[in-house]
Parts: sequence; structure tokens; C-alpha cells
Amino acid sequence: MAGEDRKTEVLRRLQQGLLIGDGAMGTTLSASGHEFGGALELLNVEQPDRVRAVHRGFLEAGAQVLQTNTFQGSRPVLDNHGLGDRTVELNTAAAALARELAGDRAFVAGDIGPTGKLLEPYGDFEQAAARAAFEEQARALAEAGVDFLIVETMSAIEEAVLAVAAAAATGLPVVASMAFLPVGRTDFGVSTQQAADQLAEAGAIVVGANCGVLASAEMVEIIRLFREATSLPLIAQPNAGRPQRTDSGVIFPETPEAMAEAAPRFREYGATLIGGCCGSTPDHIRAIAARLEGE
Repeated sequence: MAGEDRKTEVLRRLQQGLLIGDGAMGTTLSASGHEFGGALELLNVEQPDRVRAVHRGFLEAGAQVLQTNTFQGSRPVLDNHGLGDRTVELNTAAAALARELAGDRAFVAGDIGPTGKLLEPYGDFEQAAARAAFEEQARALAEAGVDFLIVETMSAIEEAVLAVAAAAATGLPVVASMAFLPVGRTDFGVSTQQAADQLAEAGAIVVGANCGVLASAEMVEIIRLFREATSLPLIAQPNAGRPQRTDSGVIFPETPEAMAEAAPRFREYGATLIGGCCGSTPDHIRAIAARLEGE
């Protein structure tokens, strides 16, 4: 598919159609043996076959969008691992890997997550520094050829708005997603109405929810609240159930069938991008795709 045709098609699908997203890059890579606490983004250059394998698994399960392995790929997060000066390199490599696997079968979304720092007025990380970091990452992903950008798992609206504005400045479509609690607000007290209004004003063309301390069925209510708050198309990418801490680590107990049960409800409320977040495997995505087949 030529560049302009791809751009037109991804916009159409995001605004009026349906795209099956992929599942959890981070928990899948961690489960395959990556040292806990290390930068998963480093695998893009040091062990690219492991990243390819995750992309391939989701693609073969029916994903129509592959998100780059860059969730913690902004300079402030990479600085924690002594990798800040490799920000552009690691994001560029991630985009190339996703594009290689996607080919003409799927779109590539450049993944942008939180900085992991407390921004003003909650903390001492300056908003100008956050904006510059998001601009650097978004520009690297855009120049490496992603089809659109997804800002996800945000809790503070101030940080989310900065990230969305930086992403929108690239000229690519921007999807924005925040992490909610069952009460319908983020950890910072952001409501679905606030999120919908401010993310759209910053430049997002699709808004919604991912991750959070929610099961798929609980996220249905969050997406319903978004539908009341905005006429924009929505994104719904729940975890595979509420995370549970066990002696062997954190697990996500939701079955593929349970996650797939929520998918038609997300669609009913106007979600055009439906996939999975933490704990979701190719089996979860396969079940979602099968349930939504023909939508």
C-alpha cells in the first residue's frame, strides 16, 4: 500500500471503521525471560528477534495494529537506565521492527507512555522538559515511518495533553488513552469528561482507556462514560483482568473468552480500536478478533 493510500486508510479505519489492536508487548517480553527492571526498549537493537516474535504472534492472531516497543522510550525513562542518549536510536529501531513485521497486513502505531516523573504542579519535573521529551520521541517514531501515534496509560491530564500535543505536531493521527480506576477516574482524579475534552483539544482524533486497575467487563462502563462525553471514536484496550500479586509475581487472570465478551460492548459504544494491554496474549487477541469478525 502506497504511503498516501495507507494514510487515507488508517484515518478511515480509526474514524469510521474497526481496527483490532495487539496485546501486551511489555508483559510478553518480561514473561519470556527479560531481566526485570531493565529497559525493554534495548531489546530493539540487542535482541530484535525477541521483539519480532512478539509482533509476529499478535499479527498471526489477527491484530491489525502493531504497537512499537517504545512504551518507556522517552528520554526521561531511558535516562533511568543510562540510555537517554540512545532515545532516537531505540525508537527508530522499534519502528523498523514493527514495520518489517506489519508489511501490508497491519498498521504500525508509535507507542508513547508516561515519563514516570511527577510533573508540575504535583512534582518538580518541568512541563517544558516533558514536552521536549515527548517531541523527541514522537518525531523519531514519525520519521521512522509509523502510521499513527498512540499516547497511552496516562494518569495526569497535564502530562497526557503535553504528549498528545507533541505527537500531533508531527502531522500524524494521534490516539490518546488514559488508565482508569473502577470509580471512573484516573489515579490523579481525571474524569472521562475531562479526558475527552482536553485530549481532543490537544489534537487526539481517538480517545479512551487502556490498562488501569480494571477487568474487561469493568472497562465497558468507562467506555460508556466516554461515549456520553464525546462524539469522537474511542479506543478500548483493557488488561487481561485486574492484576493479582502472587508468590511468583503479578498475574493477569482473565481468560481470552472473558476478554472477548467485552469486545462487542466496546464496539457498541463506538470503539474503533479494540485490543489488549497488560497480560493479554495472542490467544486473547485471537478471541477478540473472532468475536468481532464481520463487525
